[in-house]
Order: sequence, then structure tokens, then C-alpha cells
Amino acid sequence: MDTVNEESHDVAAYGVRLADDYDAIYGGVFDTEGAVDLLFDLAAGGRVLEFGVGTGRIALPLAQRSLDVWGVDGSPSMLERLREKPGGEKVTTVCGDFASASADGKFDLVLLLVNTIYAMPTQDDQVTCFANAARHLAPGGRFVIEAWVPDPPRGDDLGLRARRLGRGFAGLVIEDHDAARQILSTTQIVISETGQTRSFPVVHRYAWPAELDLMARLNGMTLEDRWADWHRRPFGARSTDHISVWRAN
Repeated sequence: MDTVNEESHDVAAYGVRLADDYDAIYGGVFDTEGAVDLLFDLAAGGRVLEFGVGTGRIALPLAQRSLDVWGVDGSPSMLERLREKPGGEKVTTVCGDFASASADGKFDLVLLLVNTIYAMPTQDDQVTCFANAARHLAPGGRFVIEAWVPDPPRGDDLGLRARRLGRGFAGLVIEDHDAARQILSTTQIVISETGQTRSFPVVHRYAWPAELDLMARLNGMTLEDRWADWHRRPFGARSTDHISVWRAN
């Protein structure tokens, strides 16, 4: 399918830095099979729109199951990688900011996965993103977010943790926490098996699940389900991640 172009502000920097190596660095890190199975069930044969589609990890296998899949991403480089993959022509892409970009028609499922909601720099921006999802949903349609449950470093100390990456890569994350603004400014260091090291900044404006629920209600959506993972395990006090599903009223 053809690509629809939209003007965007500086939402492409992440893709510029990582597009060439994204699939290798994060290969095997995520539960792609579990995600695709559950999302296919939720779509119920309807149309799917993914915000932050990236290189098509989720969009491509959903399109291969004969769903009408669209994807929005701010990075032309990421979208180019998607189109180069087998089946890439089956996903209609929109290059633009997923908080404001438009796709044609209404969708039964809108997706925002792998903590991408936290890429929005302020609470207002996140509410705007929810509003854009709501605008694209058909009556009774679902908005799905995958994100980690906030557990930021305490006090003024920098946080340091290891991160699991694809085979042949190791990762370290240095975190600087601004509790007043709920912002984690991180430097992610990626080390390859050949010893090559690269680093890149990532800024997250995190939000607790209850805060996201309020954003959904402000935009005419109601929480339908929340799970701890893609296999519908119950979400609880010790859950480190959540899959949240809101339904348009």
C-alpha cells in the first residue's frame, strides 16, 4: 500500500539514531508472538492502527493474518525499514507525530506499545495522544497500551541498571530522575559482542496506570482489561508491566 506523508516536528530523532540496528539490538527481547496473538483476538477481524509502528514488529504479522493494518511513526527511516521487509507493502504508513497524525477512516483497534506513551514529554501531550486515539476509534473500538509500571530511582542519586537486549548485545541504562515532573532522563549504552559501544539519550515522562485511566476517561474511553503480560496474567501489586485496554464508550 502507499505511504501517506504528513508534516511533523522533531519526532524522528530516535529513528535516525537506531533505525539501521533496531531489529538487531532488540531482537528477541519482546514477547512478539504473545502480543500478536492477543491483539489479533482483540481486533476481531477489524481494522488496526499502530502509533509508533517502528520497523513493523507487530504490524507486519498482524497484516499477514489478513487484517487491514495502518501504522504511524515520526521516523522516515523506521518506515523505510518496514517497507523493505517481506509483506511491508501490506501496511499503510503515515509519517508524522502520532499525537496529531491522521489515518483514513475509523479503526477497531489502536495500539501504542513498548512504553511509547512515555515518549510524550508532558502530561498534556499524553492526553492529546489519548484524544487522537479516541478520534480514530470506531464505536466500541479499543485502545491498547503496553508500558512498564513506574519504579524510578529514589532521591537525587543516579540510577544504574542492566537492560536485556538482543543476542550479541549488552545494555546499561543510567537514569536521572525528576520526580516533580515524573521524568526519567536516561542514557542507554549498547555494547556489541565485538566491543563496539554506542550511547543514546531517551527521555521518559512516565505515568501510573491510574493516571492513564483518567486520560482515557477524559477522552470517552473506559478501562476494559488490564493484564500483567500478553498472556492475560492478572495485574497486581507486584506487576512490573501492564497491558491496558480501554474501550470507546
